[in-house]
Amino acid sequence: MDDNNRNNEVFKYDDSKLNNQDINFILKEDSNYDSKNYRRSNDNHKRRGTFSYFIVAMVGALIGGLISLYLAPIILYEDLDFSTRYEGNSNVRQEITIKPTEDIGIVEAVAKKSMRSVVGITTIRRGLDYFFRPVQRQELGSGVIISSNGYIITNSHVVGYGEADKITVLFEDGTNKSGTVLWYSNTYDLAIVKVNITNLPPADLGDSDALKVGEIAVAIGNPLGLEFERTVTSGVISGLNRTIVIDNNQKIEDLIQTDASINRGNSGGPLLNGRGEVIGINTAKISGGEGMGLAIPINVIKPIISRMIDEGDFKQVFLGISGVAVDNYEQLLNIDLKADKGVYIGEVISNSPAYKSGLKEGDILLKIDNKEVMSMNEIRNILLTYKPGEIAKLTVLRNDSLLYLDVKFVERLDNQ
Repeated sequence: MDDNNRNNEVFKYDDSKLNNQDINFILKEDSNYDSKNYRRSNDNHKRRGTFSYFIVAMVGALIGGLISLYLAPIILYEDLDFSTRYEGNSNVRQEITIKPTEDIGIVEAVAKKSMRSVVGITTIRRGLDYFFRPVQRQELGSGVIISSNGYIITNSHVVGYGEADKITVLFEDGTNKSGTVLWYSNTYDLAIVKVNITNLPPADLGDSDALKVGEIAVAIGNPLGLEFERTVTSGVISGLNRTIVIDNNQKIEDLIQTDASINRGNSGGPLLNGRGEVIGINTAKISGGEGMGLAIPINVIKPIISRMIDEGDFKQVFLGISGVAVDNYEQLLNIDLKADKGVYIGEVISNSPAYKSGLKEGDILLKIDNKEVMSMNEIRNILLTYKPGEIAKLTVLRNDSLLYLDVKFVERLDNQ
């Protein structure tokens, strides 16, 4: 190729992936060489050369940025299921589009669907002031309607752990009704309140076992007083299986953590998913941290709700053991129990159903009927599905041998 042709050569960069357009740029050698004034023409050449390099760098950066925009969605989202994908070896970029079907946001839709099912709960309790004089204290919380026939679920602490002198339920339309505590549990910080009214709008219940960290969460309640009633806050599921310690070193386990704002007065209100289904009952805020609220998973409550609505009563059963998860026990003592899972029995209460079944300290409880157990909290949740007088089969590992023991449950008393 001669110098004249080389001087006029056009270099093209063809990237059919970038908006199906060619990006062209021209590089030419400087032909303004002046033998009589070499310094001037050479300086001009240097200035043009520097400018050309700048142009080349800018174009290169543009191309690199466009290529990054093309590749980033593939790298970052290759495991997600979009309605349109990059398929095969096609060089044509397919656009990822979002086509909303509603002129309404998710949080707004959840609030509109669920707001009527959220209630305020005020209680009056007798107590003593700083000078030990009798006083009445009014407290406020939230609740959620779970049956059109007047069943409402809330926290045990909202109703004074069953000791409130008066309970009033406040509905969205401004009416109020006196309520009665049918059942409460300090272990779960849950209570069921009944009002004598029908045709209430019950909330839809979701599946808390299917929750994923990062999915949307919406809280509705009455934070800090009735002047802020039915406040809606939103965030995500920040964590699962959280544990907190409350009074007397009692623990509440398997809680849902969310960054949706939860304050005093939100207690007992619903935590909802993006479909407007109740996935938890808000119970606490971690002090000293921002955006760290906790809720009790709705699946824990479902057996209670079902029995209460169908039978009008719920009696919790008692097994009579204390123990620790096998994994935790092995790590603590650096031993091998020869069991992959289960609960190591540390204590069997005398004359309890467990004692009468033949269960012993040092046994490893593997199953209750066909339900595997991994922790004491799982055992407590499983026991919620049984009635007093019912019999279950315990699968137990003792000295490398499997045993099958029948246990007959009795009603759990408040101090058990």
